Amino acid sequence: MGVPQPTRSGRQMRAMAGRYQSGHRWRQSVAWLRSQRRGCWICRAFGRPDAIDYDLPPLDPGAFEADHLVPISKGGSPYDRDNLDATHRACNNWRKSKSVAEVLSIARRSRGVRQVEATTDW
Repeated sequence: MGVPQPTRSGRQMRAMAGRYQSGHRWRQSVAWLRSQRRGCWICRAFGRPDAIDYDLPPLDPGAFEADHLVPISKGGSPYDRDNLDATHRACNNWRKSKSVAEVLSIARRSRGVRQVEATTDW
């Protein structure tokens, strides 16, 4: 029989994520993504302007952040370039650990709601 593996709490997973984000390999991944000058994938999904000002200070809500498409807490690779995309700091904060499918579903629902103008021209 196999030895049961301990499960990790959210706190432990966040600590592990912090460990990845302080190393040389992480900085290289972020530098590569920054050089791509991509727009915010979350804003694009919601139909908003996606331009990111890459010169803003890191704590500004509109600043660039590297987003893990599959969060590390859900098994995503911290360094795989296919798992990284650019976001605004505020968008990444809103997303938290929602999956890409969840974000796209919310975006579709929000874009599908349209104001209907009342008219008497019938």
